[in-house]
Amino acid sequence: MNRLNIAALVLAGTLALLAGCERKTPGDVRTPANADPTAPSASAKESAGTNETRSEIKTEMVQIPGGRFMMGNKDEVDATPHEVVLSPFFMDKHLVTQEQYQRVMSSNPSRWKEDKNPVEQVRWSDAVSFCNKRSELEGLQPCYDLTTWKCNFDANGYRLPTEAEWEYACRAGTTTAYFFGDTPAKLGDYGWYEKNSGGHPRPVGQKRPNPWGLYDICGNVWEWCNDFYKVDYYQEAPRENPRGPEKGETKVVRGGGWRFRAENCRSGYRYNENPGYADVCFGYDIYGFRCVRKASASN
Repeated sequence: MNRLNIAALVLAGTLALLAGCERKTPGDVRTPANADPTAPSASAKESAGTNETRSEIKTEMVQIPGGRFMMGNKDEVDATPHEVVLSPFFMDKHLVTQEQYQRVMSSNPSRWKEDKNPVEQVRWSDAVSFCNKRSELEGLQPCYDLTTWKCNFDANGYRLPTEAEWEYACRAGTTTAYFFGDTPAKLGDYGWYEKNSGGHPRPVGQKRPNPWGLYDICGNVWEWCNDFYKVDYYQEAPRENPRGPEKGETKVVRGGGWRFRAENCRSGYRYNENPGYADVCFGYDIYGFRCVRKASASN
């Protein structure tokens, strides 16, 4: 794994945020001196909407069929290829946007303020709290116990995808390094990364979707998964519906991001980050998420 480059980029982001460790409230955003002039304005409007209730936010989901696939990447030490069988599920067509997050959570922790941009500077714990609140607003059973952070996979509410679900949905039936081929030549058609992002996240849905209709599944922001990370987990994982190790220190993130290299956007590329359960100072502008729901006869 080529993690030194990612570590350096994350360190650079950390240093940029240390000037104001607190989570910035809407309107309290500092634009770095070297920011791209095309970046969204720090004073962009908040999208609470005085005439709309928080439950009115609508999000399209894609039904992902159940099936089997070869998960992993033979060139990565922590991604031994192995067969996985998954049940069907629903996945958000787009990354959760700042507009959606604001309406559900009444806050927007993002550094790069813009309604249609993916929400970022969110901890794993922020993402699962959003999942629970979104479930409650729609009359669904929340999946997470916010005391133990355990996930009830039998609940009909929203949750983060397992790592296996994420990779299965990203690959969309393909077996190549990227869902569009073995080289990154076409990556710019599907995702925002270091060579085309302009130095900041971009509004969701501007690039082409993968074969199953999922937008920004590679690039823009890394996506939190439900699983704890373990280097050799693939060697012990169950074949059907794997849900990650029982415990760990970090959580899996997938998909690459706006200031990362093309190789980090590969379908089988794994990375991990501290979940930030209680650290109010944690938050990098490279992490976002999308939600999933179990598929059942009632859906």
